[in-house]
Amino acid sequence: MIVTLGGLVLALFVIWYFFFSEKERAQATESQAGVQEVSITVKGGYSPDVIEVAKDKLVRLKFYRDEENSCSEEIVFGDFGIRRDLAAFKTTVIELVPKTAGEFEFVCGMNMLRGKLIVK
Repeated sequence: MIVTLGGLVLALFVIWYFFFSEKERAQATESQAGVQEVSITVKGGYSPDVIEVAKDKLVRLKFYRDEENSCSEEIVFGDFGIRRDLAAFKTTVIELVPKTAGEFEFVCGMNMLRGKLIVK
C-alpha cells in the first residue's frame, strides 16, 4: 500500500513538473545593430525554455550545450525549417527572422526536450 501510494505521488509530481510547472522565460535583448539576442544553456533541457522576440527583426539564438547527452545533440525549429547539430561544450548560433506572430516550438532531435519561441 505504501509503495503504491509513493508511486502515485511520484507519477503526479512528474506530470506536474513536465506539463504545469512555471517555465523560465526570457525577453530578447536588442543590440545596437537591431539584432535580438538570447543565450540559452542546453543541459537536460533548455534554459530559458520560453523566449519572447519581436517579429520582422533578426533573432540570434546562442545555444551553449553544457553536456554530452545524445538527446541534446540536435535542435529543430520545425516551423522555420531549421535543424542544427549542437556541439558539446560549444556555442552554436542560430539566426532567423520571424515573419508572423505566434508561438513556435523548438525541440531536440528526439523530440524530448522542448522550448517555445513567442513572437509578438
